[in-house]
Amino acid sequence: MMKKIYPRMGDTQTVYLNAVVKDPSIEIGDYTIYNDFVSDPCLFERNNVLYHYPINHERLVIGKFCSIACGTKFLFNCANHTLKSLSTYTFPLFYEDWNLEKSDVAFAWDNKGDIIIGNDVWIGYEAVIMAGVHIGNGAIIAARAVVTKDVAPYTIVGGTPAKEIRKRFSADVIERLQALAWWDWSADKIRQYLPCLMNGNLDELPANK
Repeated sequence: MMKKIYPRMGDTQTVYLNAVVKDPSIEIGDYTIYNDFVSDPCLFERNNVLYHYPINHERLVIGKFCSIACGTKFLFNCANHTLKSLSTYTFPLFYEDWNLEKSDVAFAWDNKGDIIIGNDVWIGYEAVIMAGVHIGNGAIIAARAVVTKDVAPYTIVGGTPAKEIRKRFSADVIERLQALAWWDWSADKIRQYLPCLMNGNLDELPANK
């Protein structure tokens, strides 16, 4: 877990997320950053993880080396008014007024599960990630995209709702990168191979972890 909050000296708009997130149901990998030039990035839990209430026991899991842009929102299950009833009104939520059981409050919404983000994912400005979505390693989410379905590894998506734009690499390169899992290397090993990672020299990287 990162000990320092700010990756760059003098830059208080960018934070290492797992240094500021306290909720145990939110898991953030090392070196994942969040930038916010509108609000305090240290308030990520309050401002960006929305409708995330303990009753659902749902998790937000974000891998290592992710880059999350200003205004990204993670919308959890309590934002999903149920489509199973004839009305979208959340009667169970207001159980006192309608003489309903408090224990049935979760019937007010549809529970789609956790939000899981892989490693080395770039999420653009004001993107929205909906409950239950899984985003694979190396994916890119375009600015203001609304992601309602899973995103495959190393895939670029954009739009409302988000759709695939293209793959970042060929299938064999994606397979090699997935197997390599460089984000799990030690910091020293990453530094050693940083020129290859930055310049796209896959053939000069180790054959395996």
